[in-house]
Amino acid sequence: MNLTSPTQVKAWCIENEFHPNKTLGQNFLIDRNALVSIVDAGLEGVAPGARVLEIGPGMGVLTEEMLNRGYEVVAVEKDPVLAARLAESLGNPPKLTVIAGDALDVLVHPDRFPELNPPPQTPSGPSASFSCMVSNLPYQAGTRILLELVQQRGLQAMTVLVQTEVADRLAAKEGSKTRGLAGVWAQLDYDVKVVRKVAASCFWPRPAIGSSVVTLVRHDRNTGLTEEERDLFHRLTKQAFEHRRKQLGSIFKDLIQSTARAEELSNDDWINLVKGLLNEDA
Repeated sequence: MNLTSPTQVKAWCIENEFHPNKTLGQNFLIDRNALVSIVDAGLEGVAPGARVLEIGPGMGVLTEEMLNRGYEVVAVEKDPVLAARLAESLGNPPKLTVIAGDALDVLVHPDRFPELNPPPQTPSGPSASFSCMVSNLPYQAGTRILLELVQQRGLQAMTVLVQTEVADRLAAKEGSKTRGLAGVWAQLDYDVKVVRKVAASCFWPRPAIGSSVVTLVRHDRNTGLTEEERDLFHRLTKQAFEHRRKQLGSIFKDLIQSTARAEELSNDDWINLVKGLLNEDA
């Protein structure tokens, strides 16, 4: 079966009485050029044979390409019908492990999924057992999944296909109107770059809006932050972006004297605020 053929994908769905689920954000990639560009970006610098995490494999278009290039793939699929068919449809490849379950459950409670088979638990979380992640993330849960992963800090690199508006928010710098909590948290430990846009016509069913390929590569600029500093960073930024139209001085009253708004601050600005507040309490 050609997974980039709309005709063949639709025929399989009809034959198996499968209806793509909008609630799960099921939009299958059917464009070969987009497929190759995603996998090229995601596996750049990663040696064949490495263990790759894929979330939301769907019909297996990315899965098949990565397996063909010699990588080991652990695919987490929430839809029980797609999870049950994936391995067999690809010829039961020995380098493929399919986990039927919600990705957020898998990431937060890896002990409940023995097939994940991670190395001994580390402070970086279960994602540390993978070299990278390459995924066409489900629209509805994509941001939540990414935020869980960036906070675990286990993956060296992630390449994801997400809605363009989500991609723009993840990569937005200070002063941008699109800057939000997701970008601030992602950029604390990752350099974020929008690689390319992918038109809505490259998916079936066709979504209402376009998507973009985004890479997140872990940096070491903030490895010296303590857990206390990280916790305060997340609490402050979360509260600030919940009231993004207000000045920081109005949100935090006597704690912070500033006329700036949340999106105007860089991550370094937030870190300096955090350290200043903790030094005052010391």
